[in-house]
Parts: sequence; structure tokens; C-alpha cells
Amino acid sequence: MVASQKFTEAEIDNFGKALNDTKSPLKARFRALFILRNIGCDRSVEWIGKCLNDESALLKHELAYCLGQMQNKSAVPTLVRVLEDEKQEPMVRHEAGEALGAIADPSVKEILRKYASDPCPEVSETCQIALGRVEWVENSGKDTNSPYDSVDPTPSASTSNVKELAETLVSTTVPLFDRYRAMFSLRNINTDESIKALAQGMYCEDSALFRHEVAYVLGQVQSPIAIQELKDRLLLPTENCMVRHECAEALGAIATEECTAILKNYVNDEERVVRESCEVALDMADYENSTDLQYAQV
Repeated sequence: MVASQKFTEAEIDNFGKALNDTKSPLKARFRALFILRNIGCDRSVEWIGKCLNDESALLKHELAYCLGQMQNKSAVPTLVRVLEDEKQEPMVRHEAGEALGAIADPSVKEILRKYASDPCPEVSETCQIALGRVEWVENSGKDTNSPYDSVDPTPSASTSNVKELAETLVSTTVPLFDRYRAMFSLRNINTDESIKALAQGMYCEDSALFRHEVAYVLGQVQSPIAIQELKDRLLLPTENCMVRHECAEALGAIATEECTAILKNYVNDEERVVRESCEVALDMADYENSTDLQYAQV
């Protein structure tokens, strides 16, 4: 995380105003968001929170994600309000629940327990996993930071046996928390075999939340081996939009010519969140193929 001392309050305010400028292209607002995330101070949290009434579900989802990754406890009241707001899109409420788990303040356990029974499966499953993470951090005294500079929703599994992890990943009789642990272990092993095993999670029909998270981690590893599986789910019109969105962003992170071509074909998709994801993903791909700093860095 970039130290907030690098920036004056006026500079942080400028980034905040850029983030909240609804007339600005979405990709420019995303860049401002990632700068504020990396600064990580209370003032950054305040500016990000101001944007959570935006019309773009994609942007709001990313705002909540960043608040969780910052692990700044001042964001907790804002995230709780978003989780409680049943008028918010499920993907936004899901991300607020996951962010509360990432911050892992014990005070959020009660609210996570409440929404672990939410009628929306994306929300209830998220809160179950988030509660598990809070309790795991509390009991183990360890965080779940990953080799990919992210705070994971669960720790990785205790085994590195790819075959065993692959079986756990796709088993519908195993608790989702444990399947997530297998997912992050397969990501961390990062061999062709483990990534191909991980990509099979894209075909697990029991949980859209799970497929969305698999797509996210495939974007983290940026392996072309997973392009076909990501493409399959992006192109599937009946797939949950939060899964399709995550597939688009993962393809943008992998950033091959094939990925760029796929994204250009779906930049006018009927689903707004998919259209916007393809727009942002194409911008990410430009970054990956340039000599600039990585997309989410200052």
C-alpha cells in the first residue's frame, strides 16, 4: 500500500473528485479509485464511500471491494449500510459482505450472521464465508494475505496435492469455505496442471458466487491456459452477470490478442455490467501490454 503521506489532502481530494465525476469515462474513474485504494487513509475511504450511490453496479462493486482490500476499519459503517440496503444490486451487497470479512473486525460478526441467511444466495453465501474468515483470523491470529497482493476471503488449504485440491474444488458436498481454500491453493501452486484444475470450477453450476470467484483468481494468475473456460462463461447469455463480468475482467488481465478480440465483441453486450466490464478490461489489457505501471498501482 502506498503511504498516504505521499499525497496532500488537496491531492487526495482531487482523486476523490475524479472518482465521483459521473461525466468522466468509467476507466478514468477506476484509475482514480485504485489510487485512493493504494493511499488507504481515512480521507480516501470517505471519498470512496461518497460514490456508493452511483448508477453503475460495476463501479459500486469495485468500490466495496477496494474498501475491503484497504482493511481500514473506518469503512465498516459504510459497508454495513450497503449490505443492509436491499435496493442495492446483489453483486454490490455481496462485495460489501466480502469486504467486511476482509477487514475482519470482530464487531461485524453479528451483521454477517444476520445476512448469512439472506434470501439472495450471492449475499448469503458471501456472508457465510466472510464470517468464517473473521473467525479464522480471530482464532489463528493470522491474516489471509496472498502472493498476489490481495486479501483473500479464506486462507489457502493445508495440502499442496493438486489432485486432492481439484476434487475438493468441484465437490458440492464440501462446505464452500473449504472449496475456496482449495481454490486459493491451486492458484498459489500456479502450474499448468493446477490452473487447468482451477478452471474446471467455472463449470460448477451449484453457485454463481463460486464461479465468479474462480474467474477472479484466474485473472490474478493471468494464465492463457484458462482463456477457453473464461470465454465459455462470458459468452453464455444465461450466466449470472456477476460471473460474466468477472470473466471479462480476467480476460483483460490475461491480455492476449485473443482476449482483446473477445472483449471487443462484447463491449456492446445487453447487460450493462458486462458492457462496462469489457470497457474496463480493454483498458486493463492496454496497461498489461504497455510499459506503464500496473493497472492498480500509483
